[in-house]
Amino acid sequence: MSELPSLVKDLALILVVAGIVTLVFKRLKQPLVLGYIVAGFLVSPHMPYLMSVMDKADIQTWADIGVIFLLFSLGLDFSVKKILRTGAAPVIAACTIIFCMMALGVIVGYSFGWKEMDCIFLGGMLAMSSTTIIYKAFSDMGLTQKGFASTVMSVLILEDILAIVMMVMLSTLASGASPDGVQVVGSILKIGFFLVLWFVVGLFVIPLFLRSVRKILNNETLLVVALGLCCLMAVVSTQVGFSAAFGAFVMGSILAETVEADKIIRLVDPVKNLFGAVFFVSVGMLVNPKVLAGYAVPILLLILAILAGQAVFGTLGYLLGGQTLKNAMRCGFSMAQVGEFAFIIASLGLSLHVISDFLYPVVVAVSVITTFLTPYMIRAAEPCYDIVIRFLPKRWVRRLTYIQTGASPGNTAADSLWKVLARKMLINTLVYGILSSAVIAIMFSTVLPVCRLFSVEWTGSHWAGNAVCGFLTVAFVSPFLRSIVMKQNHSEAFKALWTGRRLNRLPLIATILARVVIAVSFIFYICNYLTRFQNALMIAIAVGILVLMILSRRLKKRSITLERLFIQNLRSRDIKAQLQGKKKPLFADHLIDRDIHIANLELPDDSLWAGRTLRSLQLRNRFGVHVSSILRGSHRMNIPNGNTILFPGDKLQAIGDDEQLTLFSHAMKAELQPEDTDIEKHEMKLRCFTVSKTSPFIGKTLRDSGIRDKYNCMVVGVDEGQKNLTLITPSRCLQAGDVLWVVGEQDDLDRITTLG
Repeated sequence: MSELPSLVKDLALILVVAGIVTLVFKRLKQPLVLGYIVAGFLVSPHMPYLMSVMDKADIQTWADIGVIFLLFSLGLDFSVKKILRTGAAPVIAACTIIFCMMALGVIVGYSFGWKEMDCIFLGGMLAMSSTTIIYKAFSDMGLTQKGFASTVMSVLILEDILAIVMMVMLSTLASGASPDGVQVVGSILKIGFFLVLWFVVGLFVIPLFLRSVRKILNNETLLVVALGLCCLMAVVSTQVGFSAAFGAFVMGSILAETVEADKIIRLVDPVKNLFGAVFFVSVGMLVNPKVLAGYAVPILLLILAILAGQAVFGTLGYLLGGQTLKNAMRCGFSMAQVGEFAFIIASLGLSLHVISDFLYPVVVAVSVITTFLTPYMIRAAEPCYDIVIRFLPKRWVRRLTYIQTGASPGNTAADSLWKVLARKMLINTLVYGILSSAVIAIMFSTVLPVCRLFSVEWTGSHWAGNAVCGFLTVAFVSPFLRSIVMKQNHSEAFKALWTGRRLNRLPLIATILARVVIAVSFIFYICNYLTRFQNALMIAIAVGILVLMILSRRLKKRSITLERLFIQNLRSRDIKAQLQGKKKPLFADHLIDRDIHIANLELPDDSLWAGRTLRSLQLRNRFGVHVSSILRGSHRMNIPNGNTILFPGDKLQAIGDDEQLTLFSHAMKAELQPEDTDIEKHEMKLRCFTVSKTSPFIGKTLRDSGIRDKYNCMVVGVDEGQKNLTLITPSRCLQAGDVLWVVGEQDDLDRITTLG
């Protein structure tokens, strides 16, 4: 018999130990991430009395794949539209918390005398809170329906996005001898350029591809296609200087905007769980008890720094984001732990060989302890709030309790229109400028050498090749350049400003001229790169080409078609959600200002409410909530009346405040059918018996015998000596000697055969 590879043996050991440990942690109602870390510690070489992994290099490769799939899944949960709809408040809070916690981590690291890169990476690790752990803590404590919980989750999503950018920045810093401001700015611009390019191009190409093969896609092929695209983008990302994890996240965020996103999430989830488990087990394998003992004081101080830092800076961030003092403290105290991204950042530092070996187990220990303390920090928020308001001046308390957000009364309608128009023009110019730059770079790096090669062979000069490449490049960028100049010139905001005041016309003309100059600059660059004309002639040529672009009706139609296709692809998932009734109504955002919001709740399968009408449940009288819609499968019932019957699996949209929705949610989860502890007794069995002369069933029809209604059994046939059973009708009279075949539970069968 052949010997098993060490990888299979190691994988078996990891999964068996991880399965046992996570079952224990599930029983103890602790996060599974901690169970994986403990399992990794148990199978590591640091535990001499237990079996340990033999080939750590192979496990590390699996762990790297786990990071890719973890970030791919994170991207699938990420929505650009959702982030843009949240407004500036979560962005302000997230940026404040991350920058303050990074600075705190760097200061603490320097106070220990650690080297520069250790301090920088430590700051990045301490800045990241755990989305998974906080969500589980909210769920266990019954806080998911609270208004502040959704605010925390919005900030956590932004933190995850900023963590991706931070990983790229840390990789850039690690590649140089020392952090350079110009290098950092250049890296940020590079990240922004490729993000916009990949996202825009991806939303053109990938939805079209999935739409064309949708009829032949099943679960298996869709999973393979999704993971293939993930790995492809990971490879492309490494080729342009970013990490594979960054590329996986980008591909996930692109697929998140497709119609197939929900199905991909379900299919990828088991794969993510498997490789994610291997990654977190590999984290636990790096925990060295000797290192923890030697760094006990730094671990304790880091824990205190995280608890105090998130309590203070987290509260500050949410205050700056427009939350009241009480909500800000509840949000800030909820984030006092180190999340999973700390392990990914630590793995990045180790793979780049820029951080010390002790930092990884130290951060793991800090993460484990702060995770256990998370529920206690959440509970401590309100008592601390009560203490704070005792010592603050009453004038401050009033201001922090009744914070008002929004525009000041002095803002005029014209100012608002200018802001809207300027923002749209800036975004439009930025996106189409990046696309034009990408097309020019691709054409000059790939097509131009080929054109020059054929031109030299056929004409002896490369000028013909330059002309062909230049013509093709201008043709490809022409829809983008036309959009830069003409887009928003006929918008409602532009028309309102133009007709509203004459003083607006000169600035509006200036915006058009500025965009003309930008578009001409692209054409000028193409001509300058491929020809030796004088500058004046090239400018004239560029202006002439741009005028032809603007006047071309065919190009206008092509530009509009491309833009509509992009918008359709961007909204495809929302359109599907609206058709299936999964998206909240538009009025939900207006209720938040009045401390009322909409919650989506699913009726459990064994709920006592199933089969009852809304009128009999009296939800409005008991909890004060209003059920606005019920989603059953693909059918949506808006404004259900009192006669509407609830069924298991119904999704209810309820309107109320935090307290009302929390009581409603608790009651829905608590009022369940009691669990059947004697399930074995309800096994259905088949038995035959002969009707005796003294049986009470003689002379009665099957319908009147009570076999079904009284004894809970069912006669499936009568044996008349033939090969098959004879079906028996309800009107047949039972006679002595009839051999009946009956189905029922054991106790019921015993009763009926005794009488028979």
